[in-house]
Amino acid sequence: MVRAKYQSVLDLGEKLNIQNGDVKEENGQLQVWGVAATPYEKNIIWDEIKRIGGDNPSDIMADITVADESIYARHTVASGESLSKIAKHYYKDPMKYNAIFEANRNILNNPDMIHPGQELVIPNL
Repeated sequence: MVRAKYQSVLDLGEKLNIQNGDVKEENGQLQVWGVAATPYEKNIIWDEIKRIGGDNPSDIMADITVADESIYARHTVASGESLSKIAKHYYKDPMKYNAIFEANRNILNNPDMIHPGQELVIPNL
């Protein structure tokens, strides 16, 4: 029953390709663990857990670690995106676009010139 309650968390883990993941239900508690690629992906999992179970759910125990803590996320530029739009998505603040620009100087020469398909590093702030 608790597994069905948190099915969207399990589906999200599969979508994000969480590594070494496993799930076990024991004594009415769902136990979930695995390795997210970045802190952003870990946060997405936790946001979904909290959306379903509240801030301190007692019916789930999740141990999600992160493979690469050196960056916050990786982002593939889609058509119509700008660095400020990407900054708003990850940081909730479009004015932090310059942090993304600076972290990607190896592939970007101008913060106003990004192209679909470019793989950007989203730095930790």
